[in-house]
Formats: sequence, structure tokens, C-alpha cells
Amino acid sequence: QVQLVESGGGLVQAGGSLRLSCAASGRTFSSYSMGWFRQAPGKEREFVASISWSGRSTYYADSVKGRFTISGDNAKNTVYLQMNSLKPGDTAVYYCAARRGVSGTQVYVYDYWGQGTQVTVSS
Repeated sequence: QVQLVESGGGLVQAGGSLRLSCAASGRTFSSYSMGWFRQAPGKEREFVASISWSGRSTYYADSVKGRFTISGDNAKNTVYLQMNSLKPGDTAVYYCAARRGVSGTQVYVYDYWGQGTQVTVSS
């Protein structure tokens, strides 16, 4: 069992930055690939970014490529999402997720989810 706790959300003006953190506990974090997803009101949960268990592979949704960076710190059992040049369209609840093995972009491949953290970008 893996427990995930996100933090770092908040209210920011367009063009600003936020860094989300996801602290994992319960199992050997280094064997799990991690992903960040987001869900805006009335919309389906969508993929944002993922990082492989080795940390060598990262993937991004086209909508955030060049603005967001995912990274992990196995020593701290934490994965981060650095978000720069934020836009009002980035407003959503952001969730981190974990799965054993290779990373993925689909919601259904992830086994564990955090409770989410709200990110609101004002224009």
C-alpha cells in the first residue's frame, strides 16, 4: 500500500509559479513510477506529467510542455511538479498518482492516488 499526500497548491496570478509536492509513504518509493493529473470543474481528470521509477524518463501533456517540470527525490520519497508561466486554464485540482513499474499517461493505469491540491490561477 502506498499513501500519497499532495501540498503546495494555492492562488496565483497568471504568469506566476507554484511548486507542488507529493510525499509518498508505505512502500519502496523508488520502484514506483509517478504521475501528476488535474481535474477542472465539469471536466474529466487529465494527464499532466509523469516520471519513471528510475527518474530517467519524463513525459508531459502538450498543454504544459515547456512550462511544467516533474522531478523526484527518492531519498525524500517525494515527487515535485514545478509549474511556471501559469495560465487561468491551469486552474484545477491537481492529483499525484503512483504505479509499480513503467509510467503511463492514462488514469486507469495508476493504483494509488492522493487527495488532491487546489491550484487557482487568476487573470
